[in-house]
Amino acid sequence: MSRRSLLRALAAMSVAAYATLANPTPAPKNAEVYIIWPADGTVIEGGKLWVRMGLKGMGVCPKGIERPNCGHHHLLIDVDLPAMDKEIPNDRNHLHFGAGETDARIELPPGKHTLQLLLGDSKHVPFDPPIYSKKITITVR
Repeated sequence: MSRRSLLRALAAMSVAAYATLANPTPAPKNAEVYIIWPADGTVIEGGKLWVRMGLKGMGVCPKGIERPNCGHHHLLIDVDLPAMDKEIPNDRNHLHFGAGETDARIELPPGKHTLQLLLGDSKHVPFDPPIYSKKITITVR
C-alpha cells in the first residue's frame, strides 16, 4: 500500500470514528442492564466465579451487528465508568462480551472487588444515554 493510500484509509477511519462518536447510538427509554449473579456483598470461596448478566428493554447481539435497541455487555472490574463518548477500553478491567454472551466465568484474586456492567453498541461505544448497572462489591477468599 502506498503512503498516499495509507493516509486516505486512515483519514476515512478517523471520519467514521468521529461520526460514530458525534452521533452515539440512541438508547431506548427504560432500558436496564443488571448483574443477576453474584449479588452485592457475596463472598466467593476461591477466585473462580460465574457472572450472569441481565438486560431489560433491549436485545443482546454480537459486536458489529447494527440493529435497533440491541447491544452487548462489558464487565467493569475494580474501575469506575469510562468516558461515555469513546470506545469502551478492552483490558483486564474492562471485559468485552462481543459474541453476545450473557454469562461468563472469571477469576479474581483474593480481596474485595467491584463489578459493574456497561452496555455497548455494535462498535463498543456506550449508548446515549448510557446504560449501566449498579456497581456491586464482592469478596474473594
